[in-house]
Amino acid sequence: MSSSQPATVTVVSAESVYRKVFFRIVPFLMLLWIVAWIDRVNIGFVKLRMLDDLGWSEAIYGLGAGIFFIGYFLFEVPSNLLLQKIGAKKTIMRITLGWGAVSILMMFATTPELFYVLRFLLGVFEAGFYPGIILYLTYWFPANRRAKAFGMFMSASAFAGVIGGPIAGWIMTSMGGVWGLAEWQWVFIIEGIPSIILGIVTLFYLTDRPHHAKWLTAAERAFVQSELDNEEHAENKQHSMLGALKGKTIWLFILIFFCIIAANSSLTFYGPTLVANVGVTDPLAVGWIMAGINLLGAAGMISAGFISDRTGESRIQTSISAALGALGLAGAALLIPVSPIGAIACLALALIGTMSAIPVFWQMPNRFLIGAAAAGGVALINSIANLAGFFAPTMLGSLKDQTGSLAPGLFIVAGVEILATILILALVPKFRETGKTTTVPVSTRDAADAAEVNVVEVQA
Repeated sequence: MSSSQPATVTVVSAESVYRKVFFRIVPFLMLLWIVAWIDRVNIGFVKLRMLDDLGWSEAIYGLGAGIFFIGYFLFEVPSNLLLQKIGAKKTIMRITLGWGAVSILMMFATTPELFYVLRFLLGVFEAGFYPGIILYLTYWFPANRRAKAFGMFMSASAFAGVIGGPIAGWIMTSMGGVWGLAEWQWVFIIEGIPSIILGIVTLFYLTDRPHHAKWLTAAERAFVQSELDNEEHAENKQHSMLGALKGKTIWLFILIFFCIIAANSSLTFYGPTLVANVGVTDPLAVGWIMAGINLLGAAGMISAGFISDRTGESRIQTSISAALGALGLAGAALLIPVSPIGAIACLALALIGTMSAIPVFWQMPNRFLIGAAAAGGVALINSIANLAGFFAPTMLGSLKDQTGSLAPGLFIVAGVEILATILILALVPKFRETGKTTTVPVSTRDAADAAEVNVVEVQA
């Protein structure tokens, strides 16, 4: 007689599994977002010399800075749908190589027309990266662990300010005239090269889905996939992109994020100008001041993500953060002619509040969208809302030309951002994450890889 073999039980620590996933994926995505953000916003530092060299007005700069988001808007949804079809690593590689090449070509932007074309193309190539990463992280983290991953990834934009500001300042004070090129041209060249390198690395480093992850054990892959599968079948989530578009919820989130991005883009493209307007004229000093402010913004984003994951709450957090951003913008507008230190402190408050709102905001639409609705919906929210990145800098540049001051534009942007707080508190339903999976059967896909594993026990 043959005796039956007892089932083998593999004990998996949930914290250990997600820690492994986190450190494998998130730091690399942060690095990609740092170089993307630097290539997107280095125009804010380059402006301090480029406008004088070329004889351009603030209106030309504002339109060029903002036209990036038109290309971004037009190509973002198709890019995210392509990511779902062909995978993350191919899509992200294409995006990274494209924006790196265009960033380097910005050195030739010596006429307003070419400036507009290249900024538009930069938006075209970067389109899909940010919402693609938001979607990609939903492939790896369930909702109750997602805000921390979002917060860490998105904090890279603040770290880009910490790194990019001093680098741009150093280039602009030391590279002028080298090989016959202006200092602002060197900023585009030096800061575009890392994107090309990282685009190639992406193809070999990233893993599309958990069941492809050879760096996880079979039991770990089964556990992660099972948690995600359980979440996908939640009854309160919209699976159809068409169904999501017919409802009011996705349009509400577009309007809320539009208000937040109006403030974020204003601070991004005009933060260095504000610092210069209160009397700091050395580009390197401006870079270091913006670095310190962005470091505080990064701390705010990371803290917001951790708090949201711990409490399961996103609605109140997002609304409070947006309100702080609005308060900082209004305070900076009031203090520019009165107190340089006060204006810079308010700029820091505005950046902390606005940036802290962003990672926690994404928890709200992800409560309602899954599958194709998530792929298209996240991209649609981000692409339409990011049109604020066109309108806000364009408006600020035009008003600064007319009035000679940033204050009127900053007051308008503060009013737009406080609208986000009102919309969230008045219209977004309350939601709190409850319940955790404790026992997960190994999927048949992983059973083929590890036949001896029958049950995965999850340790909290």
